[in-house]
Amino acid sequence: MTRVWKETGFVGNDPWVIETDELKAGEDDKVLLPLDQLIERAENSNDVGLGVLIKPADDVRKLEPYLYRLEIVAVEFPAFSDGRAFSHASLLRDRLAYKNELRAVGDVLIDQIPLMLRCGVDSFAVKNATALKRLEEGRLPGIAVHYQPTARHADKSGGYSWRRRSA
Repeated sequence: MTRVWKETGFVGNDPWVIETDELKAGEDDKVLLPLDQLIERAENSNDVGLGVLIKPADDVRKLEPYLYRLEIVAVEFPAFSDGRAFSHASLLRDRLAYKNELRAVGDVLIDQIPLMLRCGVDSFAVKNATALKRLEEGRLPGIAVHYQPTARHADKSGGYSWRRRSA
């Protein structure tokens, strides 16, 4: 079972669905379209409030002309060892100035959530049982000192200008 989590807690009745052979969108659901389908739909309509699923091999820069029409961008983490979605999230927030919801989907593990937050991800489709349990308990792991700038602002720590403390 997948549940959507934000820093404010679990979200009820999330309308966004990634369609598969086993799972089809219902009448009240909204579909996260693959990048190519999103571009095709955007080119042939004036629809707004769209959602897109960015896979690791996708070129997220192709979204730039359509960002104002997107309600949500989901970046896929297919395995804990595949960090390309971190790069996608950083590009969307820092270079493309995407302001709407950015969701992590796929293999979302509890240890990676603080790092995903720092890259600008603000919602998480979590199915990992351990991650769900820890989030329900409010036990999000923390990292006190960071060595790189991110999409989320952090206070400067004393001493080194390149060292940052978690907000």
